[in-house]
Amino acid sequence: MTFEVHAQGAVHVFDCFSCAIHRMAPICEHCKVSIIGQGVEADGNWFCGAHCARAEGKEGIVDRV
Repeated sequence: MTFEVHAQGAVHVFDCFSCAIHRMAPICEHCKVSIIGQGVEADGNWFCGAHCARAEGKEGIVDRV
């Protein structure tokens, strides 16, 4: 059984959730890890957490707990 994910005008077909996650997850601009779950966005860039955002010079970014 397959399923479709519609995102940003494109249709992606997958046969398992793990494949969909790895294909669709954003990548941290600093450490290059796939962001699964909560990440932070600063100035149009995605980071896995506040630490990586600050390492790239983004100010005022904090993790939520």
